[in-house]
Amino acid sequence: MEATGTIDLGSFPTGGVAVVLGAGGGIGGALVETLRATDRFAHIVAFSRSTSPPIDLLDEVSLERAAAFAGDKGALRLVIDATGFLHDDQQGPEKSWRQLDAANLARAFALNAIGPALIMKHFLPAMPRLGKAVFATLSARVGSIGDNRLGGWYAYRASKAALNQLVRTASIELARRSPEALCVALHPGTVATALSAPFAATGLETHTPMATARHLLAVVDRLPADANGGFFDWRGQAVAW
Repeated sequence: MEATGTIDLGSFPTGGVAVVLGAGGGIGGALVETLRATDRFAHIVAFSRSTSPPIDLLDEVSLERAAAFAGDKGALRLVIDATGFLHDDQQGPEKSWRQLDAANLARAFALNAIGPALIMKHFLPAMPRLGKAVFATLSARVGSIGDNRLGGWYAYRASKAALNQLVRTASIELARRSPEALCVALHPGTVATALSAPFAATGLETHTPMATARHLLAVVDRLPADANGGFFDWRGQAVAW
């Protein structure tokens, strides 16, 4: 399904603030650009390691500062956490348990689960109590326990599964405070970015960052009230836990 036409995010109240964390990445940058092309929000706030203020998933103070900075601009109607870590020159996805390494596991959890949890800690309380508001974090289908049929990728799978549980748990608390707000996990599909480039030869369907941004925003726009705490792919279909 290709998201076509104008993305107007008409299910959200006009005004307020949209926030993208991880704006320095391919998907995050495309989300910022797409949001800026709409007139739904009064402010679009982008955060990355190079913005002012900057964010660092390993530095909770930076996340607290970012939440306060965004909250000062108005009601946080849409917050998208587009951060995520799969590989770099220090580590990559494991093919076997023989490659399991304590430091690499801890690093994956710090970036894919603990960092996003701390983002939720500081951004969810700043979301409005009334009207639609959405916090969405980018998870991954390989984080699904029910859908795991190939094995491998231990640290990435486990850290994304942990993220899914954190989202589910936070959604319950959020519902008590803001009954119309949603906290969800989104699977963006395989995107043509540096994160997926080494694995693009698997034959999976890939999307450009801009197409992915449109898909994800279309999903967010269509989320019903009972979607809180859910896990959805770029088509809007529920993903197994």
